[in-house]
Amino acid sequence: MLDGFHHVALIVSDYEVSKRFYTKVLGLNIIAETYRKERASWKLDLQVPGGGQLELFSFPNPTERPSRPEACGLRHLAFRVSDLNATIAQLKLHGVFVEDVRVDALTGARFTFFADPDGLPLELYEIRPTEK
Repeated sequence: MLDGFHHVALIVSDYEVSKRFYTKVLGLNIIAETYRKERASWKLDLQVPGGGQLELFSFPNPTERPSRPEACGLRHLAFRVSDLNATIAQLKLHGVFVEDVRVDALTGARFTFFADPDGLPLELYEIRPTEK
């Protein structure tokens, strides 16, 4: 029925700050950037390595969404990495706070969390090339 994952859409509070974070800090490539005058809204399409896209939207006055760890709805976005330590070091060079590394009790994989400029929880999940 489903062929794969296509995209995740995020509404951001400060378009330029989030654009810089996702492109310069996380290194995602821009596919397209569109200003939609009728909505006073930017839309930024970003390519996620390995397939899929991340869409960033800006709106004049977005409502706040609850962001508690156990709130109903989106819990976090997880990105697959092959070298967790190197990725953490790169984030820290940009001043990003990264939580302590944990180990998934079910898989034995190492993972950690950090946040985007709006506080959205982002996860790094280490999958070594031989584990794919």
